[in-house]
Amino acid sequence: MLADLVAAIDPEHCESLAERLLAEHRTLARLFAQSPEALARTLGKDSPVGAMLVAAQRATLGAMREELRGRGIDPDNPKLLRYLRASMGGLPDEALRVLFLDPSHRLIADEQLQRGTLGHLAIYPRTIFRRAIELGAAAIILVHNHPSGDPAPSRCDIEATERLATIGQALDVEVLEHIIVALRGHRMILRGRSTSGSTSSPGTLLRDRIADWRNSPDAELALANAQRVWRRRLLRRQLVGAKGLFGEPAWDMLIDLFIHEAAAKSVSTSSLCIASGLPRTTALRLLQRLCDEGLLAREPDRHDGRRNFIRLAPDLAQRLLAYFAAGDE
Repeated sequence: MLADLVAAIDPEHCESLAERLLAEHRTLARLFAQSPEALARTLGKDSPVGAMLVAAQRATLGAMREELRGRGIDPDNPKLLRYLRASMGGLPDEALRVLFLDPSHRLIADEQLQRGTLGHLAIYPRTIFRRAIELGAAAIILVHNHPSGDPAPSRCDIEATERLATIGQALDVEVLEHIIVALRGHRMILRGRSTSGSTSSPGTLLRDRIADWRNSPDAELALANAQRVWRRRLLRRQLVGAKGLFGEPAWDMLIDLFIHEAAAKSVSTSSLCIASGLPRTTALRLLQRLCDEGLLAREPDRHDGRRNFIRLAPDLAQRLLAYFAAGDE
C-alpha cells in the first residue's frame, strides 16, 4: 500500500523507498505521525516523497478535525477517538493535547500545549487553565499519548488527572475526560474509574451521612463566597509561584472540603492531598493532625475497602457555613 502511494511521486524507486520508510518507522501509523524533519532524515532534504506524505497527513487530519466542529463533543465519540489515535497514537514522544470546549461542548480550539521525552510528560496546570480562561472555555478534554503502545494509565497519570479535575472545579472549567491514546487502543481515566466496581457514586455516601447544614438558607451564598476564595488563592499560587511562601495548606484543605461537601461530592484522601499542593507525606501528616484535633473525620468507602473519604466534622461545617455566609476573604 505504501509503495503504491509513493509510486505517484517516484514510481522507479517506490519499493525501495517504502521499505526504507517502514524499516525506520515500523508501522504506517508511526510513519504518518512523523514531523517533516524526521521524514527528511530518512528520505533526504527536499524529498518530494516526504512533502507528499506530510501533505497527505495534514489533509487527512484536517478532514477528521472538521467532522468534529459545530457539534457537541463527547469523549466517547468514535470520530473523536479515531482522530486522536490518528494524530497522536504513533508519536515518538509523549505530548499533551487539550480540546477546549464551549458550554455546549462544541470545539473552540484544539491545541498541543506540551511535549515531553519518551515515558515522561510534565503536566503544568497553570499552562492549561490560563489558556482555558483566555479562550473562555467551559470544559476541556485532556489527551496524551503513550509511545510504548500500551494505553493503560500510570499512577502518575491518575493522580495528575485528579488534581487537574479539582483545580478545574474551582475555576469553573470542567475536566470532561483525560484520554490516553496509543497504537493498541485508548483508555479514559475519569470514566474508567467511575464505572469500575459499584453502581453507587461516592457522592451518595456523603449525601446520606453528612450533616444537614447544606439545607441552610445561607448555604448557596456561603458556597459562592468559598468558591471565590478558592479561585483567588489558586490564581495567586499560579501567578506568583513560590507556593511554599504563600500557601496555607490546612486552610486550603478545609475550603476544598467545604466546597465539595456543599455540592454533595466526596473527597478521597489521595485527592485532598493532591489538591493541597504539598508533598504526599507532608499532606498526610497534616491530614492526620486535623483528624486528631477533631476537625476532620475519615469515612471508609463502602465499595472499596482500600479507600477512605474525608469529611468535615459537623460542628466545623456549621462554623464554616457562618464564616463564608458573612462574606469572602
